[in-house]
Amino acid sequence: MLEEMMLEKKVWAVVGANEDPGKYGNMIYRKLLLRGYEVYPVNPSYENLEGHKCYCDLSSLPVKPDVIDMVVSPKRGKPVIEEAAKLGIKNIWLQPGTHDEELLKLIEDKGMTAVQACVLVALR
Repeated sequence: MLEEMMLEKKVWAVVGANEDPGKYGNMIYRKLLLRGYEVYPVNPSYENLEGHKCYCDLSSLPVKPDVIDMVVSPKRGKPVIEEAAKLGIKNIWLQPGTHDEELLKLIEDKGMTAVQACVLVALR
């Protein structure tokens, strides 16, 4: 299954990671860290997150992630998908509420693979 294939990959970027423990961007980031994933927070609003360097975009990451977990609105997600495609990142994990038909079509047009599910539920 596609979901399981992505979960087996160990280098992730969480786009929309933040420092509010009540928000999904923070919960997802922390859950992936706790599960032993190599995780990079991506959010131009922060320099550090949970004691780790936070990156302003995918291009500034020190490594190319295997999977991008999207925790931003579809409008904010479109440039991220464009950037991911340029970097050759193929696996996109879409949290509930982070996608619309336009974003899904963009992902398909770029030859990427997308999972639409909550990673917190998948990692239970």
